Amino acid sequence: MTALIQDRPGARLHALDALRAGALMLGVTFHASLSFLPGPQIWVVRDVPSEAVATFGFVAHLFRMTLFFVIAGYFGRLLVERRGTAGFVRNRATRILAPLLAFWPLVTAGLVACFVWGSAAMNGGVLPTNAPPPPPITLASFPLTHLWFLYVLLIFYAAALAVRGLAGAVDRSRRAGGAIDAAMRALMASPIAPAVLAAPLAIALAAQPIWFGWGGIPTPDTGFVPNAAALAGYGTAFAFGWMMQRQAVLLDLMKRWWPIHLAAAGALTLACLVLLGATSPVVKMAGGTHQTVYALCYALAVWSWTFGLIGAALRFLTRERPAVRYLADASYWIYIVHLPVVMAMQVLVFALPLPALVKWMLVVAASSLILIASYHLLVRHSWIGAWLNGRRLPWRRPAAALEMQTA
Repeated sequence: MTALIQDRPGARLHALDALRAGALMLGVTFHASLSFLPGPQIWVVRDVPSEAVATFGFVAHLFRMTLFFVIAGYFGRLLVERRGTAGFVRNRATRILAPLLAFWPLVTAGLVACFVWGSAAMNGGVLPTNAPPPPPITLASFPLTHLWFLYVLLIFYAAALAVRGLAGAVDRSRRAGGAIDAAMRALMASPIAPAVLAAPLAIALAAQPIWFGWGGIPTPDTGFVPNAAALAGYGTAFAFGWMMQRQAVLLDLMKRWWPIHLAAAGALTLACLVLLGATSPVVKMAGGTHQTVYALCYALAVWSWTFGLIGAALRFLTRERPAVRYLADASYWIYIVHLPVVMAMQVLVFALPLPALVKWMLVVAASSLILIASYHLLVRHSWIGAWLNGRRLPWRRPAAALEMQTA
């Protein structure tokens, strides 16, 4: 996560930074779509259903977190190489563990308030009297909310450090590392790399006993033990990004095939939608051959999108752009606090007599403006910015710096 690394040398890092920001910002648009899904209510309110909005949410959710974990793995190893193991642990404790502990109570309180508000909005302005009691909170049902990605990152960081330490103790000649690097080069030189990396996820999804196919990789947002599909999918992504950072040439190899990967991603996504048909998002897969075929198509689509977008970014987004840099800096804060804001906007537009697409765009636009304003006024120039992003930016640049720029 480059929002947590102060120096960003190289065009490759600019491209990956832009992608990381885009993956996090897609979370706003995806969660904004959930109140417009066809079928029974699964969200804070059930607004006018829209197939178009639901399809956008499906596609955005398909690749965004896998893409994020690939980039997180890449920059995780980069941080270890720059700061050493002790420095890496201190940095992750400050920038990942501490925000998880600090923001979880605040975010959870906001989500509970929005659900109460949404229940009243859907019941004529009063709270329903026959609502079922909330389930008891246990270790298996603990609500991590959308901050689960921080918790899972901590698991992956710990696993990566453990494997790194064990490998260093056992393979002092580094022969195994050299063999792995050679295998990575061979894999990345071929356009079939997404198919190889998709295999663990496809197997895990096909074996998932209760799987809601519309939602893709089951979100590990409850309980302290992530589900097998999430560990397989996101763990493979993180490990791939970590190993890819060992050799700069691998990113250049990925850039070679980006049009093929994006074309495959589009075709596979269409196949997934056809296989889903008119299935409601809250209806589980029937199992058997149909689930296996869908799992294979879905996993291949996930990795085709990931490879295609990284390759395209390395082709077109290697130059530093102020607007992209600003959003990259803001994206971490925005993702942490966005969900209660998005839910509040969904409740506010619920009663408006407008088409679903217009409401969804209103929710996205209003939430984005509030979130960006909060970042600019509360975070960017404050100690919170120094905490989350590693630096506190001044409100105004020093006069000497301005003179040097205009000289």
